[in-house]
Amino acid sequence: MQYSVRSALLTCLGINLGSGLTARLPIRQDWVTTTLTVTSPNPAPTPYNWAAGATEQYPIHSSCNATERALLSRGLGDAIKLAEHAKQHVLRFGSSSDFYAKYFGAAPTAEVIGWYDRIVSADRGGIWFRCDDIDGNCQIPGYGGHWRGENATQETVICPLSYTTRMPLEGLCGYGYSVAAGKLNVYFGSDLIHRLFHLPTIGEGTVEHLADTYNECLELAVSNPAEAVRNSHTLQYFALDVYAYDIAVPGEGCTGKAPEEEPAAGTSPTATTDSGASATTAAATECHTHADGTEHCA
Repeated sequence: MQYSVRSALLTCLGINLGSGLTARLPIRQDWVTTTLTVTSPNPAPTPYNWAAGATEQYPIHSSCNATERALLSRGLGDAIKLAEHAKQHVLRFGSSSDFYAKYFGAAPTAEVIGWYDRIVSADRGGIWFRCDDIDGNCQIPGYGGHWRGENATQETVICPLSYTTRMPLEGLCGYGYSVAAGKLNVYFGSDLIHRLFHLPTIGEGTVEHLADTYNECLELAVSNPAEAVRNSHTLQYFALDVYAYDIAVPGEGCTGKAPEEEPAAGTSPTATTDSGASATTAAATECHTHADGTEHCA
């Protein structure tokens, strides 16, 4: 009886005496309910980009071949370099700069800085530089390009003459060039500054031809500084002169002296003759047409 009770007790505890094996008691498991909340992913908010949609490069039309595109891109880069340094020179020295006083007289500096900065930083949307002579003006002798004016106010055509006569900015003060005696279109960069100011996006219809020659620009700085800061050629001369002095030939530059202007009797006031003809003569006789149909030769 005692054995039976003991056996029964061990059997209840899961112990099998006969086989010598122990059977493990089933482990009690507690069920835990877990609630997982899944939310649908929301896209991260898009940061506000105030400059979205801006055109940062000057657009070159598909009518330009690979060579024209490469040369024009380099020329536009040179124009930006000239304008950027001119701006920085004024920011550094202000009206105390001898160069500034020479070209802009007593005019405040803000407008000059602004015009150069428009070339450097203004949005270029809608602007086109073309190579297809869409208006037929490249057939006219002496045309290196032209602003399309009323035909398309934001477009400029660059003619083949420009690609064979324009020099790179690295050559500034080379080729026997001086700012006072040289032509403004010898270097592609300075020529394109002129063309950029024709575009409403850059020149805003305010930068104009108010004085042409080097001496005329210096006279305008004295007689009418307010006009000097809006004169296309003055802005070109200043950019070339300070870049030459500060960068190209540091501390020396190549300002030079303007040739004597002796108007000859019986000659047209719009025609100029250079007795010292050189390899840049073709560029010197370049003309372009304004929106009102008038022709301007420089």
